[in-house]
Amino acid sequence: MKIISLEEQEDGSAIIQLDMSQEDMEIIFEVGFNKMLQVNQIRENKEKFIQALSKRDFDATTIFEEVLKTDELRKATQAKLDEILSQSNTVSKEIGILFKNGDPQKANLLKEKTTQLKEVSKQLTETLNTAEEKLQQLLFNIPNIPNELVPAGTDENDNQEVFIEGGIPKLSEGALPHWELAKKYDIIDFELGVKITGAGFPVYKGKGARLQRALISYFLDKNTDAGYTEYQVPHLINEASGFGTGQLPDKEGQMYHSTVDDLYLIPTAEIPVTNLFRGDLKAHSELPILCTAYTPCFRREAGSYGAHVRGLNRLHQFDKVEIVRVEKPENSYTALTGMVTHVKDILRELKLPYRILRLCGGDLGFTAALTYDFEVFSTAQDRWLEISSVSNFETFQANRLKLRYKDENGNNKLAHTLNGSSLALPRVLAGILENYQSPEGIKIPEVLVPYCGFNIIN
Repeated sequence: MKIISLEEQEDGSAIIQLDMSQEDMEIIFEVGFNKMLQVNQIRENKEKFIQALSKRDFDATTIFEEVLKTDELRKATQAKLDEILSQSNTVSKEIGILFKNGDPQKANLLKEKTTQLKEVSKQLTETLNTAEEKLQQLLFNIPNIPNELVPAGTDENDNQEVFIEGGIPKLSEGALPHWELAKKYDIIDFELGVKITGAGFPVYKGKGARLQRALISYFLDKNTDAGYTEYQVPHLINEASGFGTGQLPDKEGQMYHSTVDDLYLIPTAEIPVTNLFRGDLKAHSELPILCTAYTPCFRREAGSYGAHVRGLNRLHQFDKVEIVRVEKPENSYTALTGMVTHVKDILRELKLPYRILRLCGGDLGFTAALTYDFEVFSTAQDRWLEISSVSNFETFQANRLKLRYKDENGNNKLAHTLNGSSLALPRVLAGILENYQSPEGIKIPEVLVPYCGFNIIN
């Protein structure tokens, strides 16, 4: 918002012309409130937040000092601007009265003062806009405050195993990794994907394509049966959506960017689904909101290389079924537990050995307050493969999204957002191919047979 003119009227009124859109006018007060809320939380919990963010190996001392310093400048400038505008209004009224009383000479003298006040207001407005923009950028670059349950640590080696289930199957001699099985049974062609696009864009064929479709349908059915409403959403997002859920500016380099239209290919359905509610003010009776969606996902995975990314382990395009929840703050961690239980149930039905990790601060995503990772054991590769992340973002995304609800007392509050994969298909498929292989072929998990229409790949 910018003041582009301030004109006094003979009747004593003042006309202030603002450079702002209708949308800006509708949300300006909420945006200001949310920003103020963030800064006040930092001011009141500075040392606590610094200590919590140290779990991420993120030293917040300098940026917090800069935030508070910039906010003080913003507040002081706003106070001066308010004073100048008040003076302008008072002088404008005096001018109107003088003209009305037939004293144009004094009125014209006062007009000189309004010119001076207008110049000062212009300068103050520029200072205020600069401070506002700087403050916003600073806040955008502060990651979410980790939940107290998040362990300290620098990388995946410091994650905590909190649950493990399922026996590791004993494979026959000569068991193959999934990329060899895919070639043997002609169900996934990685070379064709390279021909069409490049590495990381596989082509699914025959029973491989049918198994992929079966997994998508099964996951969606499990989610809708659990109360999630299914959505089909766009696979491209605008910049506002990326900022809303926190992919921008943190993960800009990991997303494919269509520069002509300034749109981004989605790395997960979480972004368009959560942005369905951007700018919403919900009634408390409307929460919780439960959503699920299937989408292809696109990730540049810049810098990924080595044996650990072979086959389906790391792709640039893959399919995923997502679950998203919008919750009241007091219910969000109960909801997180419910989401974890839901993913457990799916993996039990697939009869895949899996474990759950509580991510340490160094491995925690920029936007998450607490994340549980699910990993399935790849028998042929003899290692664990991540297949799902279930996270609570608390108010981090809602603050950016301006996603609020009215509580029972009529007060506007920021909602909590959560999301999880249920599930990411490539590594689930890899786990099925490797763990279900036999001399006769690849057996299909019993729960998927009705979706596939066959019980073995041979």
